[in-house]
Amino acid sequence: MKRREFFQKAAVASAVVASSAALAGSPGILGRPEEKQDAHDGHDDAQMDGPLANAVMIFGSWGIDPPLNRFPNISPGAANHHLPIPHEVKIKAGGAVSFIIGGFHQVVVYGPGTRPEDISLTTLINGAGSPPLPPLIDDPLNRVYRGLDPGLQPRDRVETVQFPNPGSYLVICAVLPHFVNGMFGYVRVLE
Repeated sequence: MKRREFFQKAAVASAVVASSAALAGSPGILGRPEEKQDAHDGHDDAQMDGPLANAVMIFGSWGIDPPLNRFPNISPGAANHHLPIPHEVKIKAGGAVSFIIGGFHQVVVYGPGTRPEDISLTTLINGAGSPPLPPLIDDPLNRVYRGLDPGLQPRDRVETVQFPNPGSYLVICAVLPHFVNGMFGYVRVLE
């Protein structure tokens, strides 16, 4: 790079930094960090820090014994471990849980007090596709979160859910055979 080009680029970079600093100090544009913005009204934007601010629950994982080759886009259901890991996570109120989903799974969260035996297996949504996918549990009683339709999503993805209130939340895989075979866990939200 020629010396002249270097100084021109450095001048542009300095102008960008100076402009950004000026905008950050201007309450009419970006605002000061201590002030809520109109665009954020109604949102709880309080900072959440510390060891219980977030947690991760793995929702299904791919085995390697026997060896598994998913290339180019093959996801054999028999190679998937249909369990949440860990079985229980703890966070503080206002924290979030990231569900790392590996395989054909649907994360559904039920409010405090709901037990696995409370889930109705009579209200189902039939899986679409060819061959037909397994049915999904559609019990709305005390449901506080229902994740994306797994038949319309990539097999591997992440869904992150915030838990503002204390309590013990039941988390299930709404794929009927997975839940029936024990694919559920808990999010314990502390005060």
